[in-house]
Amino acid sequence: MEFEIDVRAIEKDGNEAKVYLLKNGNGMEVEILSYGAILSRIVVPDREGKKENILLTYESPEGFFTDRYFFGATAGRYANRIANGKFELDGVAYQLATNNGENHLHGGVEGFNRKFWESEVLELDDAIGVKMSYFSEDGEEGYPGNLSTTISFVLHADNSLSITMEAETDQSTIVNLTHHGYFNLSGMKENILGHELQIFADHYTPVGAGLIPTGELAPVEGTPFDFRKAMTVGSRIAATGGGYDHNYVIKKIHDRDLTKMAELSHAGTGRRMLLHSDKPGVQFYSGNFLDGKQVTQGVAYTKNYGLCLEPQFFPDSPNQPQFPSARLDPGDKYRHRIVYAFEVF
Repeated sequence: MEFEIDVRAIEKDGNEAKVYLLKNGNGMEVEILSYGAILSRIVVPDREGKKENILLTYESPEGFFTDRYFFGATAGRYANRIANGKFELDGVAYQLATNNGENHLHGGVEGFNRKFWESEVLELDDAIGVKMSYFSEDGEEGYPGNLSTTISFVLHADNSLSITMEAETDQSTIVNLTHHGYFNLSGMKENILGHELQIFADHYTPVGAGLIPTGELAPVEGTPFDFRKAMTVGSRIAATGGGYDHNYVIKKIHDRDLTKMAELSHAGTGRRMLLHSDKPGVQFYSGNFLDGKQVTQGVAYTKNYGLCLEPQFFPDSPNQPQFPSARLDPGDKYRHRIVYAFEVF
């Protein structure tokens, strides 16, 4: 199969970022920015072969310079929330930047999605990809340790996109990286409430004030959080209160096995997305805080216009010893593999 890659540059405050467009021979295209290691567009065909973007995005890549929704973001050093921005490690208390009320969210005020990454094309036999690298200095956003991070985005012939995240530190720290794309398989023709979602989880982590987990692993059975059988997103969303923004427990302990976490389908276009990851949890966010202020190609991104499925360690894990640990020590390597695979039905 033939693969193509186009590269161009954009600039912000004298800093250059690369825009990579990857294409395979089956109609799938992926656009990636070296600013923020952002996945800015995913184009996939529908059942009739029509190609459309299925990620919430901006009119141009420059729009991501002022993004406030985490569209397509690489979230880090710690994706999701840490209560009060505080945690302890080996008896030492750390205070992180707080950017979500009193809590720390997605790496802080200037998280990984606002950094310029080094980038290079990956030469592969049966795929095409880009590798991003970023060095986060000790103390950045309050985190301990110098952290070296790489992310490889690889487009395959079978219309799957694999994302491999790796990190090493020179001091004990915490790491939790994920992809924060907002998916809309309709090609932006409608919101996501009619999408069918299946999440392969028997438990979820209920939340209290500020969407911080209570520490409980609660059964989904008998609740509006039960997606063990495919259900439309909107069928029970009113019963949740504010919508879905919850972590699902795929595994109760962390291992390195790649596991199917979720399937998302849109009947109108016949598009289906399958999500695999090796992390223990996945955050399902139903776009509750989208406010319609962003308009792209004439479409206002109003509430519930996109949804996120973010593989991860659980939110607030550093303060919840019963959760799988997000600790990383010198000599060890953090590794997270995510696969988003697309098909039609």
